[in-house]
Amino acid sequence: MSEFRALVLHEVDGKVSARVERLADSALPDGEVTVDVEYSTLNYKDGLILNGLGRLVRKYPHVPGIDFAGRVSVSTSPDYKPGEAVVLTGWRVGEAQWGGFAEKARVKASQLVRLPEGLTTKRAMAIGTAGFTAMLAVIALEARGLTPAQGEVLVTGAAGGVGSVAVAVLAELGYLVIASTGRPEQHDYLRGLGASGFLDRGELAKPVTRPLDSERWAGAVDAVGSTTLATVLTQLKYGAGVCACGLAGGNDLAASVIPFLLRGVALLGIDSVMCPGDRRRAAWARLARDLPLAKLDALTTVVPLEALPELGQKILKGGVRGRVVVDLHA
Repeated sequence: MSEFRALVLHEVDGKVSARVERLADSALPDGEVTVDVEYSTLNYKDGLILNGLGRLVRKYPHVPGIDFAGRVSVSTSPDYKPGEAVVLTGWRVGEAQWGGFAEKARVKASQLVRLPEGLTTKRAMAIGTAGFTAMLAVIALEARGLTPAQGEVLVTGAAGGVGSVAVAVLAELGYLVIASTGRPEQHDYLRGLGASGFLDRGELAKPVTRPLDSERWAGAVDAVGSTTLATVLTQLKYGAGVCACGLAGGNDLAASVIPFLLRGVALLGIDSVMCPGDRRRAAWARLARDLPLAKLDALTTVVPLEALPELGQKILKGGVRGRVVVDLHA
């Protein structure tokens, strides 16, 4: 019987622990496509799952990992053939069903995307859910009418996974990007991704005292939420939009309707988990075209499976920069 390595979560007396184990292929969940996983990645949600937070996982033992990329080994679906490179993000894989922190995964064919030409499985995981989310945000702002000529675009939580890719893509497309971070030591890193200026996150985290502030942002990508998002809403230019795609600062929003009524601004929600297949394929195609691969490599750190428990704690504390790729064969 064939076996594979996986990071397995166990829950004992309400406490979740993780260890690398060998599992039989027969332990894999039902699905039409079995994938030999080459790389996975670490997202903020993975940090929550690894630490047993948010009640995202209800059944243990569990194999986490909300993203993976690899090659099809077995397929009963006409859509995929053995040997094809595929990527998966979202669909509650790694939460409601076993995920990508393992050498093998089995999923529904509809949950996969064929890897676009020009992207390797490693680079696909350097992008992962964080980068995919960032691209969805850029597409949403473009659909709102944003162009580089309209002025500065703000990216909050800029040194994180979503923020890093958003900065790199927007800069590549010709936008003047202002990066908000509470880590000034990351300015050189963000400048290398294309940031034109910086804003300390403390300036956005102050409680909102008036419904409208001076107009500044032609658009914004917000990965923080809470007071930061409320502040950004007061500073958007007339007709501008902000994409809400994270809650690192909290899931509350103490905002006024005044910016919507007097400036016609838009709060654009970005969901990468249940995003339909056609939009997924379009976003991955844009990433292959518009994300500079040299910058993607510069924001990527590669780690083995065994490093995840410690990194899962660090990412929740804002201690992880850029993107972490997990090499399943390291």
